[in-house]
Amino acid sequence: MEALFALLSRLGPISDDLKVEISGRLQFAEFKKKQTILEQGKVCDHLFFVSKGLLRAYYDKDGEDVTSWFMMDNDFIVSVLSFFERTKSHEAIEALEECELAYIHYDDLMYLYAHSLEFNIIGRKLTEYYYCRSEERLLAMRKQKASDRYNFLLQNHPQLIKRVPSAYIASYLGISRETLSRIKSSSKIIY
Repeated sequence: MEALFALLSRLGPISDDLKVEISGRLQFAEFKKKQTILEQGKVCDHLFFVSKGLLRAYYDKDGEDVTSWFMMDNDFIVSVLSFFERTKSHEAIEALEECELAYIHYDDLMYLYAHSLEFNIIGRKLTEYYYCRSEERLLAMRKQKASDRYNFLLQNHPQLIKRVPSAYIASYLGISRETLSRIKSSSKIIY
């Protein structure tokens, strides 16, 4: 919980009263590697904070799963449309490693937004951060060559290359495993 409050404190002042309010609404869970946190087609009722571990969000496209996101230590993960629009999720979330998660129910999050200006400021800043990351990924997928997308990932998130199976990296980049293998072998960036 300390990591969560440290992150929130970097986004804005957080009073002791708000910490108590958040703490009373948080739940905690541990998930094993390959365990599903959210099934595709279910409503996402929780926003998750990754205290420890690595997760991915993915969806089914013509019988193959396509990775849309990776989230790890000190990240939040949620099926955005499902959570905020209260609809069935088009994606699933699974643990790629053993994970420790703190999570909050939709109703509790809405309560905090309705009753705390300081929480609203923190929530807005988090939303801005993740919206910018989403836009960054969208632009990369539309404008960059596959090798550029890989090199961006390598430069900005090298831990993913080390922790995530190549099949999921290829899926995330929108390329085949063979193309990823060729890009890796010809990459000039070495870590």
